[in-house]
Amino acid sequence: MGSQYFPARSVLFQKEPSGVTYRVPALIFIPRSSCFLAFCEERLTPADAQAHLLVMRKGTFYKNYVEWKDMEVLSSARLEGYRSMNPCPVYDEFTGTVFLFFIAVLGHTSESYQLITGKNVTRLCYVSSSDQGDTWSSVTDLTRTLIGDTIKEWATFAVGPGHGTQLKSGRLIIPAYTYHIDCRNCFGRKCKTSSHSFCFYSDTHGNVWHFGEALSAPESVECQMVSVDQEDGVNILYCNARSVSGYRVQAVSFDNGTVFQDGQLVQKLVEPKNGCHGSVIGFPAPVYQLSQSQHFLKQLRSSYSPLAVSISPALSSSQNFLPPTWVVYTHPTCLNARRDLGVYLSLLPRDPDSWSGPWIIYEGPSAYSDLAYVELMSADAPAVAVFACLFENGTKTAYDEISFCIFTLYELIDHLPHKKQQRRGSKKRKRIWECCFVC
Repeated sequence: MGSQYFPARSVLFQKEPSGVTYRVPALIFIPRSSCFLAFCEERLTPADAQAHLLVMRKGTFYKNYVEWKDMEVLSSARLEGYRSMNPCPVYDEFTGTVFLFFIAVLGHTSESYQLITGKNVTRLCYVSSSDQGDTWSSVTDLTRTLIGDTIKEWATFAVGPGHGTQLKSGRLIIPAYTYHIDCRNCFGRKCKTSSHSFCFYSDTHGNVWHFGEALSAPESVECQMVSVDQEDGVNILYCNARSVSGYRVQAVSFDNGTVFQDGQLVQKLVEPKNGCHGSVIGFPAPVYQLSQSQHFLKQLRSSYSPLAVSISPALSSSQNFLPPTWVVYTHPTCLNARRDLGVYLSLLPRDPDSWSGPWIIYEGPSAYSDLAYVELMSADAPAVAVFACLFENGTKTAYDEISFCIFTLYELIDHLPHKKQQRRGSKKRKRIWECCFVC
């Protein structure tokens, strides 16, 4: 394993001298045009209540580099008198349409005010593009038609942030969470709420939307979801969510997000104080590489012990074999602060103990991130799994800029700590974490 290797990064959004700050990144890749769409919030200050508009940059991927266009304001992605937050894009591969979901929050009303009073002032909106982000539709407010009277049971809610996903059936998934009102008769005291992840979904390519049942326990908030094909042929929808318990929460659905099973804490994925948003992306296991490259297989075995052995090279010769889904996850790795962004890999995402890592890809203050997956094809070589990451970072704070980087699965495996190295470094990392400052 190499040491102190960081992927090359490009700064896409940077805090301005006036104080205008860019936060909450969201990223998708559009295969048919080989382009990335990178979104974030433009804020008057770093504070949530000072969010303002959504902005975007479009980048064309040329295999060796990405050529980015200038930043543009998404002027139609807003409601008059509301601030736009939490960009959550999803791409419909069947129709070529990009849906950009977001929430619109009245004025400068804070989330904490909505939680204290139980008075929701948040709307669910989206804009769409049929030309890969060159132009955008007018805004659609789904709050009344989709959520209806249920909104009275929510103190507030939000989508994502970060990318949504599309299932093989065509169903579009928008990850979301709500603070459910558990007690209205508080007699002047703070309204009692509990937080729950869930999803909005559409089986009609965005014409009609529904929402599923919320994850009941443990409490969870900002989340992302991945369609996972398991080795036994069963497909699940996997949810990975932020919490304030000190660990991430994960849950699975066997009916594509309509209902989630009770969640569980993931001891290997720690949260800093008050938690932080993280990103997950799924991709097919590289079965061809496993069967053809003994070096690659040895790396996996040394990193993940018996997990990689469960992928039998003989299976790759079966015409009916469906490669299982592996999952990559990004999140700050420091226990006490939003700092040192790391990448983790799971070969069996349903197993909370299957996570290996982290590989630190940015050392210093860092916070929210979003991942995209690219299958890099070549006429004379196997496809290469490539990952792009859009993340908040800086030198003094985690909100100085938003950067973009790319790395391959090979790089990730090369730089994940092996088990012996993890044991040797545990005491050292503990000392480092104890020195982390609280952002």
